[in-house]
Amino acid sequence: MSFEMLTQKQKIIGVVGIIVVAIIIGYYYFTSTKEVYGFDDFEEESQENEVENVENEQNTIIVHITGAVVNEGIVQVKENARINDAIEAAGGVREDADLTNVNLAYTIEDGQKIYIPSKNDVPEDGGSETQGQVVIQGAGNDIVDGEKAGIGTETTGALVNINTANVEKLDELPGIGSSTAEKIIAYRKENGKFKSIDEIKNVSGIGEAKFEKIKGKICV
Repeated sequence: MSFEMLTQKQKIIGVVGIIVVAIIIGYYYFTSTKEVYGFDDFEEESQENEVENVENEQNTIIVHITGAVVNEGIVQVKENARINDAIEAAGGVREDADLTNVNLAYTIEDGQKIYIPSKNDVPEDGGSETQGQVVIQGAGNDIVDGEKAGIGTETTGALVNINTANVEKLDELPGIGSSTAEKIIAYRKENGKFKSIDEIKNVSGIGEAKFEKIKGKICV
């Protein structure tokens, strides 16, 4: 029986049958190809790479670096990076950079501005700079501005910045021992930066009486 002699219904059934067979053959061929060439592994690796990229993006911070560096501007560094890392991200320091009073190991935070001084900088008082200064905890005088607001990282004048001060600095506050200082740091890590000095009363161990002693000595 020739194809021309088949009824319209038989022709349709035949075409549908061919399509079904082709789909089945294609499915088994694709499945076997994935096993042979490891397409499943490739897909899993791609997904793992995507997750890793997202994690890497979440573990970076943005800071603004100016002064005696090769490329001033916004740089991206890893979380808990040091001033030295920000300098490297900015292409390194210029020949006129003065790192005498810069603590390169100081840990920076997202949104901060870092200024690398130059040997040509003139002190505000017009005199000569004090040589041999050793900065242990801080970054150095006027080296780092506070997060987004341009407030000093550890102190603003005689005030202790409770958003950035370390245990040793907080411990200097009246009535604040090292254990309470650690609670303050733990609180801001869990809840974010203090929005006002009054919020420090939410920290366990700091009541109204203790707050009255320190409110004139702290800032955010």
